[in-house]
Amino acid sequence: MNKKWGYGIAIFISIIVVVLLGIRIFFWVNKGKNETTPEYVLFYAENQVEDYPTTLGAQKFADRVYECTDGRIKIIVKCEAELGSEMQVIQQMQFGGIAFARVSLSQIAEYIPEMNVLQLPYLYSDSEHMWRVLDGEIGDFFLEETLKECIVGLSWYDAGARNFYSTKPISKLEDLEGMNIRVQESDMMADMVSALGANPMKIVYADVYSALEQGIVDCAENNWPSYEAMRHCDVARYYTLDEHTRVPELQICSKVIWDKLSVEDQKIIMECARESALLERRLWQEREKTSKEIAEKRGTTVITLPDSEKKRFRNAMSLVYEKYAGDQMDMISKITEY
Repeated sequence: MNKKWGYGIAIFISIIVVVLLGIRIFFWVNKGKNETTPEYVLFYAENQVEDYPTTLGAQKFADRVYECTDGRIKIIVKCEAELGSEMQVIQQMQFGGIAFARVSLSQIAEYIPEMNVLQLPYLYSDSEHMWRVLDGEIGDFFLEETLKECIVGLSWYDAGARNFYSTKPISKLEDLEGMNIRVQESDMMADMVSALGANPMKIVYADVYSALEQGIVDCAENNWPSYEAMRHCDVARYYTLDEHTRVPELQICSKVIWDKLSVEDQKIIMECARESALLERRLWQEREKTSKEIAEKRGTTVITLPDSEKKRFRNAMSLVYEKYAGDQMDMISKITEY
């Protein structure tokens, strides 16, 4: 009787195992049938770390494009400059080597000098002013300007205000005299630093920490999240709030790739890019506040310039304006009055 009972239990368990295995195989087979094989698998270049606002915005963009195209377009985000520096990425995009990227306006302006007007020192009164400009007809006009270099401008990302951070305090204009200051690969940023009496040094973003640590440069300039995320606060403990520039960033697409897409897919990508930009801006504000708090806890000394000193910094920019926007004074007037 016990043996029969034991055999019955064994048979029952075997039936259950077979049924469960069959169900699993059924769903595995049908899952393969239902999944869409991507028509396009495209790469997105990002030079920031994985949890940075621009990277999170890029991933949101990739996820939304995949969702809205029912899996026909799959975008793979490569962060931490895995695909090269911003300048290298732009060069590859001109030939279709990379499909998408988020880059600083400073890098694009190296190819399209007319765009320098959007990043002139002390141009915007605050962030709200900048977004009124970029989300309006002026911003749309400059997104279209990227077509000159076989790049399609998709949307504007936030990068906050850039400030100087250094190994010794900067509280007045004279403190910059003779300093070696790291700048982006941008002629205008180099000229801005020169106008302040310092020596500009163009160094790629990934090498800034070691340049500060080894004393190759005394100072660099960037926003709060970049300063904290790359741990520059460990080697340059003085952060001076001069807010010399607000340099917006762009999501861009290679025109070579863009022209291969259908009009419908182009529309989807554009809409997803604008959607991701709104997320990135919100994340940016949150991250900026958090980064400042983290840096201060790690020992950063924040120096706030009085208005009178900021005015001296602005007055030193007259030659920079003349060089980079001499024939665009009407545009400058439009921006300042927007």
